[in-house]
Amino acid sequence: MELFPAVMIGGPPHSGKSVLAYNLTRALRARNVAHYVLRAFPDGEGDWANEADQALVRRIRIKSVVTPEWIRHISRDIARRHLPLIVDMGGSPTDWQEAVLDRCTHAILLTCDRASHARWSQMARRHNLQIIADLRSVREGEDVLEEHSPILRGQIAGLERGHIATGPVTIALVDLLANLFAYDSEELRKIHLSIAPADLVVELERLRRMLVIAEERFREQWSPEQLQAVLTYAPPHLPLAIYDRGPNWLYAALAVHAYPAPLHQFDVRLGWIAPPALELTDDTTGSPLQAHVTEYPTHVWVDLLPAGGYLDYAEIERVRLPRIPADKGVILSGKMPLWLWTATARAYRTAPWLGIYQPQLGHQAVVISTSKGRLRPGMLISCEIPSQQDTRLEL
Repeated sequence: MELFPAVMIGGPPHSGKSVLAYNLTRALRARNVAHYVLRAFPDGEGDWANEADQALVRRIRIKSVVTPEWIRHISRDIARRHLPLIVDMGGSPTDWQEAVLDRCTHAILLTCDRASHARWSQMARRHNLQIIADLRSVREGEDVLEEHSPILRGQIAGLERGHIATGPVTIALVDLLANLFAYDSEELRKIHLSIAPADLVVELERLRRMLVIAEERFREQWSPEQLQAVLTYAPPHLPLAIYDRGPNWLYAALAVHAYPAPLHQFDVRLGWIAPPALELTDDTTGSPLQAHVTEYPTHVWVDLLPAGGYLDYAEIERVRLPRIPADKGVILSGKMPLWLWTATARAYRTAPWLGIYQPQLGHQAVVISTSKGRLRPGMLISCEIPSQQDTRLEL
């Protein structure tokens, strides 16, 4: 038995699994419960899909094809987890895709009718998962909490992207997971930090709280206007380790800030890793990271997507990035793990300015580094989303 539980959320398509996973992790983070949400299928629905404008989400949302390689990598990632996991499953796994469930320990069922309930109940039992919650998902109506134990049962309503679930069933489910994930978060932190490969560790959550106190204002999440303070806090060009959750632009900014010194970051699936040094080239043929480049008068937009929806850390030597004009700024966008965001930012660090796109910010990108001009790290610049992203919707 693995040290940490891995709780699968399973149910048919459109039952609200990804929305439930988002609401659960949001509430657990507010309680400082150490955990991680792993999207086991490449449906493109991370936290951003609930936090960004929904019209924009519908435009840029990507659905990739599930491949045997994807299932093999995800199954391995679950098996070697460094924290408790919430595993967001796809709605219609085939027999061979069910291999993911062999690496999980518990199940939350979120179904809409008798047929889907029967299928997912059988699936959970077939893979020896302990069912801890059995919920009916309805679009309209009220939450109904029917039973607390031995299995949490009830009806949960209105699981729609962009809405926060606060009903009694959600609260009871958060309580249940908080008890299941009841590891000493401070002890976990100490264990992880004790093996950090750098003397200087930027603990993002503690730093965020320090800044909030200094600003005398409440912030639940990081804001780009805090970036300058972060870069002042971390000395430049020294070996650095990054720990805790944080947005892609914050990780990318620290990666460039520390260059050329070594950088390490904690990955819940891989432990402490260093972002690879990536090559810029005119020919990216054969690279497992697909690049779509759009050139504008003042900058180049580089949109990146792993082929097949997943890029394994072991494949980094094959990654090639497109070379861009040296006199133009660069905006990076895409669906990538944080270690690839930091690696890509370092590769494009010599651009006159470098920006990171995050859907939550709408049609704006965060400037993370500059070498000249009026732009400064933390500034937001308006940007047009390249039209080719429209062709990559829900494949």
